[in-house]
Amino acid sequence: MKAIVYCEYGPPEVLQLKEIEKPTPADNEVLVKVRAAGTNPLDGMHTGRARIVSGLRKPKLTRAGTDFAGTVEAVGKDVTAFKPGDEVFGA
Repeated sequence: MKAIVYCEYGPPEVLQLKEIEKPTPADNEVLVKVRAAGTNPLDGMHTGRARIVSGLRKPKLTRAGTDFAGTVEAVGKDVTAFKPGDEVFGA
């Protein structure tokens, strides 16, 4: 699957579009095929301004994007509120 990732802090040029392995949802997680995504101030963490929260030397989380809309592809065994095919959004 494609994802916007960053492995170092810096300007927008550190963001890269990469092919990554599709994750398998954990027992309490949902896998969503994203159809639309947006940016918000949290996505600015790649600049390194919030190193205390996001990692001192390098980012703990390397994928950008928290605002999304899409379709549920898979659910973990403990998920009861969603099923594959459901349309969802989140932030």
